[in-house]
Amino acid sequence: MNYWLLKTEPETFSWATLANDGHTVWDGVRNYQARNFLRQMKEGDKALFYHSGKEKQVVGICSIVKGSYPEKGQEANNWVVVEIVPDQLLENPVTLKSIKSVPVLSEMLLIRHTRLSVMPISSLEFYTIVELSKKQKP
Repeated sequence: MNYWLLKTEPETFSWATLANDGHTVWDGVRNYQARNFLRQMKEGDKALFYHSGKEKQVVGICSIVKGSYPEKGQEANNWVVVEIVPDQLLENPVTLKSIKSVPVLSEMLLIRHTRLSVMPISSLEFYTIVELSKKQKP
């Protein structure tokens, strides 16, 4: 199993929307590096769901239920999508500020490549953030 972080503007698509819908196709990614990461995703992988923009915080955990396949209407451009479902809302959101304060998380692409919307994370990074959510104050 691999671990990922998916960023979204909550005004465009939020955790609440995913939780309400129960499933979504993660589409519209138009960055080549992010697209290449999407191509690596497999069914059963886990992802942290990150609200970007004003919030800048990890809010939930989701599962990849269908690995990458061509985005409808974008086949000629080689853009791909994956399908995700919500697993759980974190006990408390984990802010970017909190993530930056933890030495073991200092090399995350989230910190080093701030414009990237899809990125791999290590299992240590994944579980460290999940544990942080249990300690954060709401």
